Amino acid sequence: MALDAELMKAVERLNYRVTAGDLASLAGLDVKRAEQGLLALASEAGGHMQVSDAGDIAYVFPRNFRQVLQNKYFRLRLQAWWSKVWRVMFYLIRISFGIALVASIVLIAIAIIAAMLALSAAQGDNDRDFDGGGMVMLPRMWIGPDWYWIFLPDTDRRHRREQAENASDPKNQMSFLESVFSFLFGDGNPNANLEERRWRAIANVIRNQRGVVVAEQVTPYLDQINTATTDLEDYMLPVLTRFNGRPEVSPTGELVYHFPELQVTAQQQNRLSVAAYLKELPWRFSQATSGQLMMAAGLGVVNIVGALMLGSLLRGGAASLGGIVGLVGGIYGLLLAYAAGFLIVPLVRYLWIQGRNKAIAARNEMRQRRAEALNRLGPKIQEKLAFAQQFALESVVDEANLAYSTQEDLTPQELAQVDKIDAEWRRRLEGH
Repeated sequence: MALDAELMKAVERLNYRVTAGDLASLAGLDVKRAEQGLLALASEAGGHMQVSDAGDIAYVFPRNFRQVLQNKYFRLRLQAWWSKVWRVMFYLIRISFGIALVASIVLIAIAIIAAMLALSAAQGDNDRDFDGGGMVMLPRMWIGPDWYWIFLPDTDRRHRREQAENASDPKNQMSFLESVFSFLFGDGNPNANLEERRWRAIANVIRNQRGVVVAEQVTPYLDQINTATTDLEDYMLPVLTRFNGRPEVSPTGELVYHFPELQVTAQQQNRLSVAAYLKELPWRFSQATSGQLMMAAGLGVVNIVGALMLGSLLRGGAASLGGIVGLVGGIYGLLLAYAAGFLIVPLVRYLWIQGRNKAIAARNEMRQRRAEALNRLGPKIQEKLAFAQQFALESVVDEANLAYSTQEDLTPQELAQVDKIDAEWRRRLEGH
């Protein structure tokens, strides 16, 4: 049976004793998925169920349940091994773009120098034939722009200075080769876990309200709400489905939403901290330092200028030369495409990020407005909240008042339960 890695992480964070409601609240999991996953995990990892007098269930797991599963399933061991291998492979992929950039510049530079020397030697022979000798004079334009020789040291100094200033900041530990990949492709989606954050926040809001909420308390965390049909509250259907909730209708026809599973917890919990609304993070062009980005862009400019210079030399007769010039001439199209793409890809990505961030800002603003509307608490919302209180409660599966546990044999537990009931009846009779 496939086991849920996200669920296992949540069990560890909850100290190995959980309810389905705890998992739904912590990880934003579907309640049915959490309950089924707990049953599967308890079965496979040697977990136990604890049932309270009220019939609520908590699951207890051994602290080494991962080791138990890994010993049981080769696939889990293989996944753990592949995860380590992929981290190394992805690191090599990241630095390969920086290595390719440096290699391209070096290869182009060597080819330019070799072509210039060969062409100047041929020109020198012609000059000697014309004037009987003399000094070889290379055209000034082929010596190379002065800024090329000034730019790299200057950028390098700025880069080293900025690295020294940020050396104590753990966020600025990206190597230059990694920063080239970041310059080209960025560092991934900052909202990759947005859905997990969304459902975790909604579950925590429900928990803080003791298992019953009104729709206005959830809207600051939702998208795709049709403002034309807001009164229908259809947007609550995915929330009800995910957390196994049900609507309750007030005498005035207003709806509140009751989630019994989220009212059950394995241990008493304080009020959970929840942001006022779901805030998406803006996309960043790169997490590399400004010095690293300037260095990458500068080398990209050097690369494209060198490629264009080499192309001019090849068209001027250097293509017929053999050796390194002939070799580089054979792959010149690839070198030019890489040099152009190195600058075009970040430019296109920068323009795309601007548009993406505008959309993110608009969604954040919409959710913030819903949160502000909730804070104003109009008469309609107050009436719904008052009605919701009759469903609000919290049930704790306390180890002190368990009906039975699968950790022990059933017969002694039944006898202990009978003794407990008998003692309770004696106490009541003596009270009379």
